[in-house]
Amino acid sequence: MIGPARAPVSMRVNGEIHEIELEPRVSLLDALRDHLSLTGSKKGCDQGTCGACTVWVDDRRVLACLTLAVACEGHEISTIEGLATGGDLHPVQSAFIERDAFQCGYCTSGQIMSAVALLKEGNAATDEEIAEHMSGNLCRCAAYPHIRAAIRDVRDADTTTSGRA
Repeated sequence: MIGPARAPVSMRVNGEIHEIELEPRVSLLDALRDHLSLTGSKKGCDQGTCGACTVWVDDRRVLACLTLAVACEGHEISTIEGLATGGDLHPVQSAFIERDAFQCGYCTSGQIMSAVALLKEGNAATDEEIAEHMSGNLCRCAAYPHIRAAIRDVRDADTTTSGRA
């Protein structure tokens, strides 16, 4: 029996180029998790409603479960694994720890990737704005007040810290 056709895909993930062969229908999430062993992005709903799989493609938030991996060829993909630099956590990661902005932790990587993006986008002026721009990331443990507090902490930090946001 002949299997489905596979296509070579060159993906730049967290600054590293990866050459993999994939079926054209493989999602970016499955490529990251199953082919590159980057398991920080979670498969929650696999329908684009929970946000647990949020990554960046060319610095824009995307739901990796709804994005085909072959469509990402030639683009820069960033995952939670690439957010820290050296041994230093990103300020948003640190703020999530300090504010206990997670409980079960399943949604945390997607929440953090979205939080960093919304800070870069300048969409964190008020709690209402934060809630609106984070609405694609669901937390079944309802840690939303802590998540907003962590985002506010980074937003309100001095420019040397928030410059990495």
